[in-house]
Amino acid sequence: LLVRSAKSAADLEKQNASPSKDIGISAVITLFLIGLHAPVYSQSSTASEVPDVFNAGISETAFYMIIGVVLIEMVVMIVLLLQLRGFLIQGNNEIIAPRKRKAYGFKWLLLWQKINAFRNSEKEQDLDLGHDYDGIRELDNRLPPWWLYGFYLTIVVGLVYLWQHHVSYNAPSSIEEYQIAMKAAEEQHVAYLKKAANLVDENTVHILTDQDAISKGKQVFEINCAACHGKAGEGGVGPNLTDDYWLHGGDVKSVFKTIKYGWPEKGMKAWKEDLSPTQIAELATFIRTLAHTNPANPKEKEGELYQETDAGKSDSLSSINKTLTTASVVH
Repeated sequence: LLVRSAKSAADLEKQNASPSKDIGISAVITLFLIGLHAPVYSQSSTASEVPDVFNAGISETAFYMIIGVVLIEMVVMIVLLLQLRGFLIQGNNEIIAPRKRKAYGFKWLLLWQKINAFRNSEKEQDLDLGHDYDGIRELDNRLPPWWLYGFYLTIVVGLVYLWQHHVSYNAPSSIEEYQIAMKAAEEQHVAYLKKAANLVDENTVHILTDQDAISKGKQVFEINCAACHGKAGEGGVGPNLTDDYWLHGGDVKSVFKTIKYGWPEKGMKAWKEDLSPTQIAELATFIRTLAHTNPANPKEKEGELYQETDAGKSDSLSSINKTLTTASVVH
């Protein structure tokens, strides 16, 4: 409806146009009157009452979406009005003097024409390359200056980047930036693990390689476990912890689970209320270091043979300094 009304107004303005008429003002007034129909539909017979839209079943999100759509429509209407005014001025080139046309021209429109280097349609024959495709003729139009300047700028930026990163080495290359980022991420990961150490459980625990952590595990073992398993893990009331036979699994996750939940039916209490997850992880790691230490008077083998697989090497004794841990156990 708006487009048809605007077209009718444009045709009427062209028919009534004369050098003495103020086309710009009359066009704006005409189009303003045309646009008045838009807010009319939004008026209510009870306009004096302000409805509570949120209590009327319309959510706050829907309300603001409607407001946004209305604003977009207003912007589109303004753009159409401005374009129509430009068309009216352009359609009266023979009536309006160049000086007067310039007075009513839009500065932004002139700027747009300038930065795009638009050519006059009168020069179309000079631009015709003679290639006709089903009535579509090819014209020798240059690319807009702003596009060309932008392209040239990308070349300059590329050369500067090449010099900075790959010639003078004043800045790190993309590979070096990746390595720096990975190093920073590793440091952040280590810091996070220190803060979130107590988040470890039987699914995420792994062999600790920090000698200080193993020493702490040894202290916990001597205080809480030596009475049943022996000071060197040789076994007593509890099973031998130095051989390859285990009642409930010999990997660090199984050991962690055994310590945490216990086996009450076999006399092994649950330590989850007495020890923190960090302490249990340190204790489980220390117990794994007792393997093959050959203490005096070892208890007979109990349980099933546990053999490490290639997939479990990360939880194996090979990830620990055996010499240091063995010495710490013996002494």
